[in-house]
Amino acid sequence: MNRLEDKVAIITGAASGMGLEAAHLFVKEGAKVVATDIATDQLNEVTKEIDGEIVCYELDVTSEDQWKKVMEDTKNKFGKIDILINNAGVSFHNTLLEETLEGWNRSINLNLTSVFLGMQSVIPYMKENGGGSIVNCVSLAAIIGSADNGAAAYAAAKGGVRALSKHASINFAEDKIRVNSIYPGAILTGAAKRHGVTSHEVLGKAFEGTIPLPPYAGTATDIANGYLYLASDESKFVTGEELVIDGGWSSK
Repeated sequence: MNRLEDKVAIITGAASGMGLEAAHLFVKEGAKVVATDIATDQLNEVTKEIDGEIVCYELDVTSEDQWKKVMEDTKNKFGKIDILINNAGVSFHNTLLEETLEGWNRSINLNLTSVFLGMQSVIPYMKENGGGSIVNCVSLAAIIGSADNGAAAYAAAKGGVRALSKHASINFAEDKIRVNSIYPGAILTGAAKRHGVTSHEVLGKAFEGTIPLPPYAGTATDIANGYLYLASDESKFVTGEELVIDGGWSSK
């Protein structure tokens, strides 16, 4: 408990899955949480049960103006910003030959430009604080080609987030701003369920033989725990690192 006491955290994509789980966990650990999503009705509904200091804001992560507004509103309400969790992202399953320019641009905007805008918006506030922690959600698709499920633009975008995270970790280390990345493997989320995966057991069965560690699939909590470690002062000497949470998939 209280691993994030007195810290202010912004979490994107918080209406479901890993972002929602992180919001629950961060509040439990003492943070003041700004939960953001484009699906505001859903966000407001699912966060009602969270017992702690949490506010909800609409955020289209591809909008520079909305990013700026969220930052300003957060600073006005809580006085500072300590943590940014760039969790939001969307995968479109089109191969390199199937993808259109429109689809390519959409995926790059949602998965890479969004992270650029988030970091660019929050870093001045963190500099003002004398430090902070940014955690970017990447993907195994940025590491191993078999993990992208045919999603060429998504893999390229996540590869960009990987490189951008490294860049930021070096260029803002002197400001005591840490930038780290999480690499989820097979994780049961709302997105997985929308693709017909009905349970953790079903997802695990699909990856048996690919992922060595039973039950062969992870949960949103596994990722939220990673976010928590990298957001907290427990990782105060950690930056530019890649925390892979995949049950050994990439090692195999």
